Amino acid sequence: MKKHYFLIAILFCSVLLHSQERYFLNSDTRLYTSTNTSAEFLGYFKYGAEVQLLSESKNGWYKVKADNLSEGYIPEKFVATRLNAADIKVADKENPILAGGDNYYGGNHLFVLAAGLKARALPDKNSKIKEILFTGDPVAVNYLPKNQDEWVNINGNFDAEYAKYTLRKFIGKRPDFDALLKEFDKLSPDAIADRKTVAERIVELAWNSENSKLAPAYQRYYEVVKQLNDPKLIADTEMNMAIAKGLAKHKKPEEIVAFSKKAEFVLKGIKTKSLFLTQKDLVKTFGNPIKKASISDECGLYLSDLFYYYPDLEASVDEKQNNVEIIKVFINENNKLILNANSVLDSSLSEKAFIEKYGTYISASIKAPHSYSLQLEDSEFRIEFKDGKLLFVEIIFYC
Repeated sequence: MKKHYFLIAILFCSVLLHSQERYFLNSDTRLYTSTNTSAEFLGYFKYGAEVQLLSESKNGWYKVKADNLSEGYIPEKFVATRLNAADIKVADKENPILAGGDNYYGGNHLFVLAAGLKARALPDKNSKIKEILFTGDPVAVNYLPKNQDEWVNINGNFDAEYAKYTLRKFIGKRPDFDALLKEFDKLSPDAIADRKTVAERIVELAWNSENSKLAPAYQRYYEVVKQLNDPKLIADTEMNMAIAKGLAKHKKPEEIVAFSKKAEFVLKGIKTKSLFLTQKDLVKTFGNPIKKASISDECGLYLSDLFYYYPDLEASVDEKQNNVEIIKVFINENNKLILNANSVLDSSLSEKAFIEKYGTYISASIKAPHSYSLQLEDSEFRIEFKDGKLLFVEIIFYC
């Protein structure tokens, strides 16, 4: 009886050890349904993929779990606790997963094929949406199931906090922009739903490409929008077309920096000096802050890790040196940003007027609508609009 308990204890310790270790694949391989390379396989692993061991090695094979929670078998020789430069890295020519280094993503990856793709917290269409992805976005993929209707972990991570899932059929090789244009142009004008689907993919892919592709993308999309006759969608599209026009003629970085080099705020009539003012002037003008807080500033980005918070501004404050650096200002009748003598951002500035005047200086993204950035030497202005009106200006520092 004691011998029986001893064997159980050994087995328990062995399983516990495997659960604590992390295991990686030192080569491309496949997830097989049985312990034979001639057997049916479920999907492809790329070099560097992490797996969880579900059994001890038996006849040179492990039963494992892939990051999409699929289970199967892989050869023991490809399993390691660490990766190194001496790994043989046998490549599977049929493996669709792309290795890093293609200027889009540094690790194993594929690309999103669908517009507005919902990444889920679990491999379940009813689970929480963790992120919305766009056509042409690169996503991390270490294991790819063969079945188009199975789920893929597009963060390559077993940790539930970071794992994200979508269906296999929605990711693949990077879409070709010109091919999508041709696909759209071949569709009948009466096929409005199909035209809208393809046009959405074209627009999203254009944002993930060169700025020059935005104009032809929105040209197609605008055709569909006019057919749908949705006033808000038409207005939003016309706004995006104006943004695209500015980005196509984008200024050089040095020109943009020079444009806003002497920027300063006006706060209740008080002018800052290159975004700075004294702590005494701040308190005299705005009173005591509604909140003081210390932040973690590991990069040393701010004047001080002590922040003052007011209803319409945030500032980093060095009380000992009597110095204040403005971080965020809500624009209203009292507050404005002066970029230079001829360029003032105040409460009367509409989003449309802003884009028309500053479109060649700003950066924009489809992922953050109504939010724009203006480059500075070691930071940038983040300029946010809401309902067509200027809401706030925030300084974002680079770590």
